[in-house]
Formats: sequence, C-alpha cells, structure tokens
Amino acid sequence: MTDEPLTLALDDARATLERAGGKGASLARLAAAGLPVPPGFHVTTAAYRRFVTAHGLQERIVELASAAFPDRPETCDTAAEKIAALFTGQPVPEEVARAIGAAYAELGDDPAVAVRSSATAEDLPEMSFAGQQETYLNIRGPSPVLDAVKRCWASLWTARAIGYRARQGIGPDEVSLAVVVQELVPADAAGVLFTADPLTGARDRVMVNAAWGLGEAVVGGQVTPDTIVVAKADGSIIRQEISDKQVMTVRTPAGTREEPVPAELRERPVLDPPQAAELTRLAVAIEELYERPMDIEWARHDGRPHILQARPITALPGAAPSWELPDPKGKYVRGSVTELLPEPLSPLFATLGLDAWKQATLEGYKSIGLPYFDEPFAVIGGYAYYNITYTPGMLARTMVAQPLFLAVTLPRGLRTAAQRWRQAHAAYAGVAARRGSADTASAPASELLAGAREIVEEAARYYTAIQSGVLPAAYMSESLFTQAYKRVRRPDDPPAPAFLLGFDSKPVRAEKSLYDLARWAREQPGPAERLEHPPVDQPGEFAGRFAAHLAEFGDMVYDLDFAKPLPAEDPAPLLQTLRFYLTGQAPDPHERQRAAREQRERAARRLNARRGLRAAFAKRVLRWAQKMAPLREDALADVGLGWPVARHALHEIGRRLVAAKAVADEDDVFWLRLDELEAAVEALDSAGRTPADSRAVVAERRATWRAQQAVAPPHALPEDGMKILGIDFSRLLPGHRDDGSADVIKGVPGSPGRVSAPARIIHGPGEFGRMRQGDVLVARITTPAWTSLFALASAVVTDVGGPLSHSSIVAREYGIPAVLGTGTATERLRSGQQVIIDGEAGTVTLVHP
Repeated sequence: MTDEPLTLALDDARATLERAGGKGASLARLAAAGLPVPPGFHVTTAAYRRFVTAHGLQERIVELASAAFPDRPETCDTAAEKIAALFTGQPVPEEVARAIGAAYAELGDDPAVAVRSSATAEDLPEMSFAGQQETYLNIRGPSPVLDAVKRCWASLWTARAIGYRARQGIGPDEVSLAVVVQELVPADAAGVLFTADPLTGARDRVMVNAAWGLGEAVVGGQVTPDTIVVAKADGSIIRQEISDKQVMTVRTPAGTREEPVPAELRERPVLDPPQAAELTRLAVAIEELYERPMDIEWARHDGRPHILQARPITALPGAAPSWELPDPKGKYVRGSVTELLPEPLSPLFATLGLDAWKQATLEGYKSIGLPYFDEPFAVIGGYAYYNITYTPGMLARTMVAQPLFLAVTLPRGLRTAAQRWRQAHAAYAGVAARRGSADTASAPASELLAGAREIVEEAARYYTAIQSGVLPAAYMSESLFTQAYKRVRRPDDPPAPAFLLGFDSKPVRAEKSLYDLARWAREQPGPAERLEHPPVDQPGEFAGRFAAHLAEFGDMVYDLDFAKPLPAEDPAPLLQTLRFYLTGQAPDPHERQRAAREQRERAARRLNARRGLRAAFAKRVLRWAQKMAPLREDALADVGLGWPVARHALHEIGRRLVAAKAVADEDDVFWLRLDELEAAVEALDSAGRTPADSRAVVAERRATWRAQQAVAPPHALPEDGMKILGIDFSRLLPGHRDDGSADVIKGVPGSPGRVSAPARIIHGPGEFGRMRQGDVLVARITTPAWTSLFALASAVVTDVGGPLSHSSIVAREYGIPAVLGTGTATERLRSGQQVIIDGEAGTVTLVHP
C-alpha cells in the first residue's frame, strides 16, 4: 500500500508486528508504557517491500529460498549466497532514504545508534527466532545508517535464517523485515534477565546475567556473566555466582570490539544488591505488561538502567507437555522404532537421529512400492510419534499398490529377511569399524560430526531393514504357527510358545556371561562380604572380566536416543543383577535355557509324529518361526552397535566446546540442535572464531526435558480417539488407555502365569538399582538391554507393547507372567504396591490391605 508509513516513532501505536516486526512491536509496547527504552524509530516492513519491489527481487527471493532444505545445509548456503548477490549494489529507493534520513536527524546531531533487524516471525510467544538476523552497533551518520539498514534487510535471507524458518514451517513468502534504529547506550554493564528461573521454572524469582561493557558479549556467548537470582517479592538476593569475566564489548570509532576486562573488574560483581533489585522491579513491571514470563536484554549507563529488548520465554520447565498435534486432523501413534524411545528426545536426536530415520523410512517404503507420508515422524510433547494420517487419497493409492505388494513384494521380503538382515548388519558394522579407527583427537570437528552422522544414517537403514524383514517375518511366522497349531493341538499338548523357547540370542548370551562372572567370583578365595560390593572399578581380574563382558555386550541400548549412556559407559544399572547372581540364589540361566530347549525339542517330536495336511502345514510354518525367533532378538540387540563410536566422536566435540566455554559439560553436545551443532563445529574449525555460549539454553532444555519426562505420553493421539474411515483404531492398539475398573488395569496377555507381588516402577536404567528380587517390573517399555532385570522380576507389566514384543518374548523365556500394552500402569501403580498379575487374562489387579 502506497500510504503505508516508511518510518514510525519508537512508541507509535501503529508499530504492530506486521509493520515493525517482533522486536520493534515489543519495543513500541515498552516505550508506550513509559519504561526506560532508548529513543529511536522504526524502519517499517513497507520500506523493505518498497526496496525489493523497486528492483523486482521478491519473486526471485521466494524461488531461491523455496529450493533450500533444512536437512541439506548446502542448499541453504547456495540460496543465501544468491539472494545476497541480489541485494548487493541495489540502491535504496529515494523516498525510503529520505524517510530514514529524516527520522535519524530527529535523534540529534549524528548520534551513535544500534541498528537491529526485526523480522515478522521473531519474538513471538510460540517461537524463538532471536539472533537469526543481524545487529549493527555504534553506527554514526546518515549514510552508514542507511547502509546498515540495507544489510539488515539482506540478513533476512542468511543460510541460518532460511534453514530455521524452513524447520518451523514458515514459508519464504510469509516473512518481511523491519529495522529498529535506537540511540546506542554506552553501557558500563549489560546483560539479560529472565522473569522466571529457566532452570526450575520457579515464577517467584528473576534470574539476571550481567557482564561489563555492551551486552553483545553476553548474548553472543563471549563471556561467562555473573548470575544473580533475585526474589520478586522483596528484591533480596537468593543466589549469586560471580564469574571471572575476561572479555567485554566496547565502542570504537569504527563500531565495536572485544577487549580484556581490566584486572580489578574481572571478579568484581557487576551489580550490587540495590541495582539488582532495581532491575527486578523493572522486570516485574514488564512481566505484568505482557502477562507472561519474559526474556529481557538490559544495560546500565551513568547509574541508570535501560531496557533494550523483551520477548516471551518460549520454553519454561515445570509445565506439563502439550499434546498439540502438528496437523490438527492428524493421527499419531507410538509404535515400532518409537517404542525404543521411551523418554523425551534429546534435541540432537530429535534433529539428527529422527531425520535419519525419516529418510530411511521413506526410502524403505519407496523400495516396496507403497505410498507414505512426507513426514513419517513427529515430536509431540517431546516424545517421538509415528504419523499415520491416512487421507482418502493416500488410502486409495495404498489400495492400488496393495495387490502387487501382497502378491510379490511381501513374500519376497519375508523369504529374504535373514539375508537382508545380515547384509544390513555387515554394512552397519563396517561403517562403525571404519569410523571407529579414526583418530578423534586430531580430527577436525566437522569430520567428527560427519562420522557420527554417517553412523546414525546407517543405523537408521539397518533398523529399516529389520523392520521390513526380520521383525515382520518373526511376528507373522509365530502368529501363523500359533493359529495352525490350534487346529492340531490336543488337550495334553504343550502351548504354542513352548516351541519357540530356549534359543540363543545376544541378550541371553549377555545374561549367561554376567552369571558366569558371578559364579567365577564366588569360587575365588576371600571373605563373603567382598561380593556385596563387586569391585568392577578396581584393578584386578574381576574388573578385567567385567570389562570383557562390557566389550562384548555393552552396546545394547537402554534407549535408542544416542544421548543416553550405554552399558559399556555406565555399567551401574547391571550391578543390581550382578549382586543377585553373586548371592548364589539366582536360577542358573544355562539350566533354564537347557530345560527350555529340551521342552521345545519334546514338543517338536510330538508334532512331527502327527500326520495329515493340517499337521504338515503347522510343521512347515514352525520351521520358519524357529528360524526367525532368535534372529529377532539378535537384530534388535544390535541396533546400537555403532553408538559407542558415534558417542565418542560427539563427546570429543563436546570436550572442545567445553574448552571454548560454549557448554558446561561434554554431554551438553546432545542438548544442541543439529543446526546449532553445525554452527559450533564450523566455529571450532575456524581460526579466530568462538562458538556461541549455549550454557543457558542447554540448562533450560534439560529442565524442560525433566518436566516432559514426568508425564507418560499417550500411546495414540488425539487422545479422544483415532478414527479412520469411521473406525476408532486407537482401541485396537497396544497401549490403549483402557482403565478397566478402579482396581483392575487391563492390557494384552504376553506370557502366561499368575503371581502376587509388589510392583516396582522403573523408568529407566538410572533406576535399575531399585529393583528387588521378586518385584513385578513395571515399565513403559523394555529393550534388550533391560534383560538383566528379568532375572530379578516375578512378572512384567508395560505401558506399551504386544504379545510379540521384547517384553513378552523374554518373559516367556524366564517363565514369568507378562501383561503388556496397559497404557497407564506406570501412572496408576506405585512402587511397593501389592498387585496380582494374570498373564493369561492380561490383567493387573490392585490389592488393598
């Protein structure tokens, strides 16, 4: 519109999000409320549009940005370079230049200003786009100001900004850019503050970060600031951490630069208690103005505070996860690979790992000729979900492709399942071995990240290979045999599961290895008390044997998220089972397996003696089921065989980030998103560059993760039903939240038997030590690395899973009842509560005193 203003006064009521961008609209609101905001003006989005329209750039910009994909950084780089070339050399239209010059003249005699970009998709409550565009400090004079405005416009299309918006689902035609020009506060001190504690979510306090000089050193992570936690009620200091502040940002005639903090100031508190209390009062006023917790940038000069920016805090711990669906009409379920992710995802797995699984899944469906969703996975409330949003069109395409799939592709896939698993396993092991032989200490950080990424991508292809081969072959062969056997079974015949017990697999071999270690230790001379605390971390033969056990079996994952330690790195969860074995009271797994094998062989001999077509079919299907049964557990047990190498490479990057003061601990590398880690790696490999300080954001994400972890995710979303073509499929899924009655939890029968025992809720390997002999193991899901707990358990109950899941298979091997797919057991039961488990009926009954 030609009558749209090209500039606006800072406190002008017309400075809305559409005209002034997120940062500008927020500053206008603060200035209008009388808060101490430095004077300035807005260069509106109309000025940006006038510039790109005058030179015919908009259509070409949208075309280039649309060709960029966030999972392929090189496409973002290419788009950014081409768009930057479009801006270079193009003059600012005369009427725009005049408006900016006039607004700048009203500030005084060529004052030094800060020129900040303000996009229409930043500083919003639901997004955190801070830092995606540019800021220019200590700009003085009309021509330099005009040039800085133009550079801000171009920064809307940096590679980082293009990729960030693409990941957030914001189209290139949906954004525009305003610019805020403000008098530069020659700050003696500056920093950021949060009107709620980002570590705990507490709303009764303010957390202040403070450093000497301009605030860019704090925001950019070049300095470790003081941290002060102040009570809102009375301004008293709750906690104060004074850091060694080595660097400060100062003004120069040409702009700004970093210089060392004077020795006498390095360890001196930046703020005294009255100054901290004054900032807290301003923070409370801003929070009341916005009616939500806020993230505020501030500065002090000549004893007065100034507010430079304020935006809502986008992620605050302490609140329950939101189950808001990415697609309001979508259908999502936790199944298959997402069952191996029982906890909220780490940011790095969510952006690197889940994307690798997405690509492998799409390749897998393409190879078998079936249509699938562009986004097969979603992260909802921190948890991974499968997308099963079948539209009528997709259902139609599936029905068209199904005859060929059922007649040709599926039978061929089942016949070649074992062969394809071995090929995928060899490829995965090969990549892990090749990457594991590299010298991580001397490798560039970019090569370390590339190696970890290659392993993750190969792991995803490996899982997809077993998901489309070994796993369905095992499930279908067992189900088919069970149905065929029912037709020939006599009253005195053994149950169908007896035919599939007693096989060797990696989890069973791991159990026998640990048992053998304990048996060897019991045979050694010495006081019996030594066995109460196994010397796994002390020099000696016991530690050597335990290390050998971990070298062979320590890559079985507790959780597919590579942020989680492996048994080889953290064997503490194994110690409770090891202590049980050391007592000499544990059943011998060798004997249990031998008895199961003999039972299986007796059952097979009885069946083999039968004659007739039905018996012949049952015997044929049994051979297939017995071939696939051990492969299933071996295949799942090796999903994480590349994780030790990938984690080692990522930890090396983490160590370098710690040295650069970008993170506090090497494990924090897993709490960065992939784009952030790529930027940090680029900085590590570039001379003279420092990675951004991510310590505060990592602490906030860890706290958010803990809040998400405290809530059990629904097995299917939406929670009120999953109707597809009028049928509510959620009621058919394992994990459906059918509460039964007040005293009965219903699930899926997994392993027969009946037992009364105390429940023991185990959320993860960190709680394995709580398990006691005879407890009922209650968990969201179990993986092969949980097998050691089955030796202690009298029964197993899970929130998620079915009769052919890992929990069911291992429970049958141990001869203990299992009830699976309850959906709510970990929420409704409490540790120590007496329960009755009926594995045949699939019920958990609460026993009242």
